[in-house]
Amino acid sequence: MRVARPAQVIYLMADTDTVDLAVAAVRGGATAIEIGIPFSDPLADGPTVQRAGQRALRNGMTATLALELIAELRSRVDVPLVPMTYAGPVLAYGERRFCADLAAAGADGMIVPDVPHDEAGELLEGCREHGLDLVPLLAPTSTDERIGLACAGAGGFVYLVSVAGITGSRAGLSDRVAPLVARVRPYTELPLLVGFGIASPEAARAAMAAGADGVIIGSKAIEVAEEGGSEALEEFVAAVAGALNDASIAPE
Repeated sequence: MRVARPAQVIYLMADTDTVDLAVAAVRGGATAIEIGIPFSDPLADGPTVQRAGQRALRNGMTATLALELIAELRSRVDVPLVPMTYAGPVLAYGERRFCADLAAAGADGMIVPDVPHDEAGELLEGCREHGLDLVPLLAPTSTDERIGLACAGAGGFVYLVSVAGITGSRAGLSDRVAPLVARVRPYTELPLLVGFGIASPEAARAAMAAGADGVIIGSKAIEVAEEGGSEALEEFVAAVAGALNDASIAPE
């Protein structure tokens, strides 16, 4: 998977309106779409994403229906599609079968936050077999050994968690991002994207100033879509895209 730099990955929960929202996000300048496959016990998700997941489950969303949604979205956009879910749904579906069906639907990779790369085993092999990138998450608390292990098997990009905690909009960028970027950079040439708490163009610009290659926006994107629909989401994404582009060409 090739992720444009500067990158803006927009996270949306798989649900009845996700395809239209994702198309609007791409129109606004999203360079990839992360699609949440809901799970009843989402350990890394904050209140906004949990609420979206519970709503999706009430609407009948399943892993099988999420795959159909990904296939529909693939027919309408040409940016990378990266599903995110947890080990539970993947194991229930069957790791190799899940990878095969994700690839057939048109996904480019996947994120499974509760499966460390050095324990991925069957899942990592399934990804490699079917041409999917397994994206690791690294946090300010990650050890150098963990960073090396994660980057050795990484594909697509590396997801840098800005804080030790759950997802959710925050007032500004953590001062732990720049040191984390500096620690991870020697281990990989993949784009380093910052997520968890990116909620404004200013935060996106700060992430770039901290040395990142782009941002991942979830909770704020969901909140904007809940309040104003696809038009509001497109406008928000466009504002962030402008900030990212300005930051990428700013003189040092």
